[in-house]
Amino acid sequence: MGNFRRVDESLVHQGYIWHVASAEYEAPDGRRFQRDVVRSPGAVGVVPLVFDAEGNASVVLIAQYRPPYEEIVIEIPAGMRDVEGEDTTQVARRELTEEAGLDAGQLDLLGEIYPSPGMTDSVTSIYLATHCTTVPTNRQGPEEDFMEMMHVPLNEALAMVDRSEIRDAKTVAGLLMVDRRLRSVDGV
Repeated sequence: MGNFRRVDESLVHQGYIWHVASAEYEAPDGRRFQRDVVRSPGAVGVVPLVFDAEGNASVVLIAQYRPPYEEIVIEIPAGMRDVEGEDTTQVARRELTEEAGLDAGQLDLLGEIYPSPGMTDSVTSIYLATHCTTVPTNRQGPEEDFMEMMHVPLNEALAMVDRSEIRDAKTVAGLLMVDRRLRSVDGV
């Protein structure tokens, strides 16, 4: 496949969290090309998993308004790595508390995804939260003020993915990772 390399990059827009750059790259055959890249500190998503008395798994999801789509989007609790030097595990704990009012007794990294590799360098770390207890929320901004929490059986959440009712990439990936973990020999 050869080696691609970045030749040059200039800042187009400096935002609060994201930055837009115009970069020049060189293909293995020497051709040069330009791409706009959104530079991001990354994000974290958390799948809170709870079990009822019979051992049935459910997840806590958030329904919140997302301005770019102008609609309510169903997601796992999540947030940006917007505190300098904060470890992804700390971000996961903070976001779980802020959005869902939960504290995880155990937090395990399920994996990392590239949410939109054609336009950003963002990496989303996805965690599994278990043994959760209720704590006060600390919602940030109008979208979070009006968000709704949903307790959904895991099988129903997976069916919602199949019906395209859940389309958020980190949520789809997180739910599938949790389902796979539960089906594995090791379990949760």
